[in-house]
Amino acid sequence: MRRGASAYERELKDLFQGDPDRVRAYGRSLPPEERMEFERIVERPFLVIRAAGSLGFDLVALRREFAFPLEVKASQAPVIRFSSSSGRAADQLAAHRAAVDRVGLMVLYAYRRVGQRSEETWRIYSATRGGADGMMGALGRRLPPIETTRDGNAVLRWENGMPLSRFLRTFRFLAEPPGAVS
Repeated sequence: MRRGASAYERELKDLFQGDPDRVRAYGRSLPPEERMEFERIVERPFLVIRAAGSLGFDLVALRREFAFPLEVKASQAPVIRFSSSSGRAADQLAAHRAAVDRVGLMVLYAYRRVGQRSEETWRIYSATRGGADGMMGALGRRLPPIETTRDGNAVLRWENGMPLSRFLRTFRFLAEPPGAVS
């Protein structure tokens, strides 16, 4: 069954919003000890807004401490090359970087590996080049960046991304008070 890009946006939106059914279904791909940690998103979800549009962000995830513009990509291939598709993805990346640099936010790219069964299907990357301050900067330094080839073209290598469960665990470690994180 082929799914459109908006289906993957909705899937990620539901996960960040802590939809119990979606979180439990995704958690089945995790080892039991990681599953319990991942399922904490149900208790402390994000407010997520679909913001799809021409060269706009797909989603914006909000919590008191953070705001994350998110761009969602999905592919069966292990690498997404931004130089494909007439350079539209490269133009979009440049626009995203310019938009967040002006206001001190960090744009995240979420890569959904379609057809992946043996591991988590979502990976997270930072598209921000600048050095953000505070907790945002601390999180950004822990995220893998969007890579650049020798020719200067951006690529997402699925294997180098941070699994979604680890991203949420890292986020909670930085955002929640000591003692609230197990």
